Amino acid sequence: MGEIVFPNLGIHIDTLDRVAFKLFGFEIYWYGILIGLGALGGILLAVHEAKRTGQDPDTYTDFAFWGIICGVVGARLYYLIFHSGSVIDFFKIREGGLAIYGGIIGGVLSAVIYTKVKKIPFTLFADTAVTSLYVGQIFGRWGNFFNREAFGRFTNSLFALCYRLDTVPGAELTNGSIIYNNAVYPVTYLGSDPYIQVHPTFLYELVWNLASLIFLMIYKKHKKYTGEILVLYCALYGFGRFWIESLRTDQLMIFTIPVSMLVSAAAFGAATGIELYMLKKYKCKKNT
Repeated sequence: MGEIVFPNLGIHIDTLDRVAFKLFGFEIYWYGILIGLGALGGILLAVHEAKRTGQDPDTYTDFAFWGIICGVVGARLYYLIFHSGSVIDFFKIREGGLAIYGGIIGGVLSAVIYTKVKKIPFTLFADTAVTSLYVGQIFGRWGNFFNREAFGRFTNSLFALCYRLDTVPGAELTNGSIIYNNAVYPVTYLGSDPYIQVHPTFLYELVWNLASLIFLMIYKKHKKYTGEILVLYCALYGFGRFWIESLRTDQLMIFTIPVSMLVSAAAFGAATGIELYMLKKYKCKKNT
């Protein structure tokens, strides 16, 4: 039947290797390639936006190196903190373990410092650069597809996704059920092979991110105040990530609560409050 099947859509993928190629005996994963392409695409978008708004594009290319480094460090530390990992394991990235919220936090903190040093308005910088995050996130979710990770619980909905069990790292068939990240899944047999059938939550988030990116790119020309694109990014991403995270079984937890759901709710609530306040302030100013 193939390694990857969308049974209710009639889509079959016979083979999808996590490894793109080998270089001097070293395996190069599609995930890493896609993350690199996402970073490049984000830089190009930021440069384009800088030119469109009359800013110096070099401001954003100069920041890119520090932003990417701090983003990766933040993503790794965030994962280790909430995954009972040791900081000693920091460099074992090839074994997995990057959390997008940590990457966003690391990137934002580096941007705050960078704009302070360069004496650039942070809100203007953020409005120009924040949509680039969506580009990286979209490519990163394709990486999750190749890696067979970041999916949700069992579903038989239209978009249900089946991975052949022997291709999913960490999934085990035990006593007639599949155990993955301490969650229990029923076994789906396609032909004689066992599969794990799941919500493709990475695909849901990819579509949400793409729709949000398109909306923000259109809205940029109509924004009411400097910093609004950053605020709307936080609201949109927080809202989408909250409901998508509720479908997953591999969340990072604090006590018994998924960390990403807490962060998403906080981001959405804070951003919505700021947006309503600023729009009211804008309306009052316009009417005076």
